[in-house]
Amino acid sequence: MYGMAHRALRQMMLDRLGPSAWAKIERETNTGPADLISLCVYDDSKTIALISASAARLGMAVEDALRVFGRYWVRFAELSSFGPIMDFTGQDLVTFINNLDRMHRSVVLAMPDARVPSFELLSETRQRLLVRYRSDRSGLEMFVIGLLEGVMDRMGETGTVEVAARFENGPGTVIDFAILLDRT
Repeated sequence: MYGMAHRALRQMMLDRLGPSAWAKIERETNTGPADLISLCVYDDSKTIALISASAARLGMAVEDALRVFGRYWVRFAELSSFGPIMDFTGQDLVTFINNLDRMHRSVVLAMPDARVPSFELLSETRQRLLVRYRSDRSGLEMFVIGLLEGVMDRMGETGTVEVAARFENGPGTVIDFAILLDRT
């Protein structure tokens, strides 16, 4: 992942548990300022180590920490230099999801080594969206659920996100997520 994700995780932990907890996580994971450069790409093992240590400090399972962090990430990103890009991506849930790949392409322009996922809106009704997620990474399902929940928050929507289907397609991950919206 890239350094901005590490910075977001640091900020989440500072917000929740304060500087001493983050300092312990840094020591446990051998993390320093060089691991927090926003536009640098880091090995996923560093990110997973940071998430795992954060989960332990928060007293939750890694999967739950990934979900919480995914939701937090959206708010962190919109308050960062990525905010205008997120605004341009869309002002409603459907438009935003339809433009996620375009937004990720702009990230790759800034960070050519970034490994970004792909999102495709497969179907849409008033109360349900079906979104296909593709990534060459595995193990981030709960992070993506949190991201989609965070995007719903950003758009003023409420509802739930659940896995509708998983596909084995060589290396990586293909998952269909159902976004069930609380609309009448």
